[in-house]
Amino acid sequence: MTESDGGSGASRYLGAKPPAASLLINEIYPCLQGEGPETGYPTVLVRLTGCNLRCLYCDSAFAYYEGERMSVDAVCARADGFGIPRVLVTGGEPMAQAATPALCGALLRGGHRVSVETSGAFSLKALPRDVLKVVDVKAPGSGEAGSFQAEILEDLSAKDALKFVLRGREDYLFALDFLQRTPG
Repeated sequence: MTESDGGSGASRYLGAKPPAASLLINEIYPCLQGEGPETGYPTVLVRLTGCNLRCLYCDSAFAYYEGERMSVDAVCARADGFGIPRVLVTGGEPMAQAATPALCGALLRGGHRVSVETSGAFSLKALPRDVLKVVDVKAPGSGEAGSFQAEILEDLSAKDALKFVLRGREDYLFALDFLQRTPG
């Protein structure tokens, strides 16, 4: 406590910069987008560490645990360094990290076109409106069919996309039924 703040301790916070938001990053690299509405476009892929699901066919299990802690500014600087306007934020599960909306907002302000690939297990309300949301609805063949939160559909706009990975006829019928029951 100091005399100048009347003993409240508040003066130690005056003018202090809040800690920078950070994320656990598995990898960042340039690629050609391989799926979804932006297939074929040069893209910077920002893969976040961690996922709450364990899909039977997961192609990025290496991202479950390993990563480097980076500030939002450092991630943006690395993405900027490739000179590619599109950035895909994926995982693991990108929405499992609290700073993902801040990262997306910073990338948008930096002039990037931003997309997020997510499982639909977390709310998307905190994402900036201009982010392209690609939501992977988990079919039975994933082993995680119960993970999708139906209220996610309210967070989507006409520019966003639903994605299904189909391992067989059961998954196809699941996707068909889902789409027939889903408004809009």
